[in-house]
Amino acid sequence: MTVQHAISFDVEEYFQVANLRANFPKAEWDAIDSRLDIGMDHVLGALERTGSRATFFFLGWIAERHPHWVTRCLEAGHEIASHGYDHDFLWDLGPEGAAKDLARTEEALVAAGAGRPTGFRASTFTLTERTLWAFDLLVERGYAYDSSVHPVVHPTYGIADFDPDISRIERDGGSLIEFPVTTRRVLGRNVPMGGGGYFRLYPGGVIRSAVGALERSGRSACIYLHPWEFDPDQPRVKTGALKSFRHYVGLGSSLAKLEALLSAYSFVGLAEVLRGRGLIE
Repeated sequence: MTVQHAISFDVEEYFQVANLRANFPKAEWDAIDSRLDIGMDHVLGALERTGSRATFFFLGWIAERHPHWVTRCLEAGHEIASHGYDHDFLWDLGPEGAAKDLARTEEALVAAGAGRPTGFRASTFTLTERTLWAFDLLVERGYAYDSSVHPVVHPTYGIADFDPDISRIERDGGSLIEFPVTTRRVLGRNVPMGGGGYFRLYPGGVIRSAVGALERSGRSACIYLHPWEFDPDQPRVKTGALKSFRHYVGLGSSLAKLEALLSAYSFVGLAEVLRGRGLIE
């Protein structure tokens, strides 16, 4: 039986990402020219050309201002899920703020034409040991799955010893599925292979090899990317050397890498993978 792998896109503008947050205060966002169309056109085109489906984790802020992209994704057969409202970290929101953030995003997605989301991914994978309370909120609000835990060592996010495979999270109020982005075990550590800057930094064959290894073991990969990663002509802004490298490395080759990956394996959205495995309804 063919193993289905999951691919997803966190739908946000280039000026909303964590590495550039100091350059673009929220109060200025509405005055900045949107470049979302460029990346979304490339992404949807690649998915269509390869017969792939995906999950699009929309910011509520984006869904309110660009509802036509929610519509276009739905019409193309893709899943719509929640990425929170405006890319705040969970620990900055706190439990009460996060509950309001989830509700506001749900309202925005429904107003844009999507159903109530059943999947969630926190901004910058900020569901960590500090914010495990977020699982309780997601269960309470009826989410079927989460994809916010990155089982790696990282200065901002990550739970290094978290199960890198799909797992069920049991909480007092119920349970949900955690579908972490892909890692590969190397010298006793989980090495990031799931996307973002790692996708742009590594040669394409490294990512395809990681997906292939999972497929041979009967497991599903979970890849994440962003529309801005397919816009190599986006404005360059001055920021710290490491942040600049993380954001701009490999933008020119990302589309070709994506098409090669989609052509090599069967990719669908996260919920479709989980339904196929009998883990959610």
